Amino acid sequence: MPQFETRRQVPHSPEQMYALVADVERYPEFLPLCEGLVVRSRKERDGKELLVADMTVGYKAIRETFTTQVLLNPAEQAIDVKYIDGPFRYLDNRWRFEPVDGGGCSVHFFIDYEFKSRILGALMGSMFDRAFHMFSEAFEKRAEKIYA
Repeated sequence: MPQFETRRQVPHSPEQMYALVADVERYPEFLPLCEGLVVRSRKERDGKELLVADMTVGYKAIRETFTTQVLLNPAEQAIDVKYIDGPFRYLDNRWRFEPVDGGGCSVHFFIDYEFKSRILGALMGSMFDRAFHMFSEAFEKRAEKIYA
């Protein structure tokens, strides 16, 4: 049951960082391991947007695609990702963006997951752990590129 959680302060506003993370179609351009992302559907209701998306991740010769439900909540600066289908037993991912005194924001990233297959977990698990550590940096570098 690997889990990763981090909180990082960035010089960008919560709205900017939320918009960057919510722009899931751009992930293959900058996110480690992400080889493709397709949004299957979008529904808006009560100021929130619900996406169903397929993400393909790869490492060396291994490729896996999984489907998630992404709830975008701009009023609360929150993004919640729930697992639907693919190689995981479960996956829970949450993003929160909070203003910081003096400007900028605190980005809180949490993910909890487990692969269905022990073999796949052994092959991909350590790379996923490293990738999640790199995700924060990848989003920060993307923010610098876009908002600098």
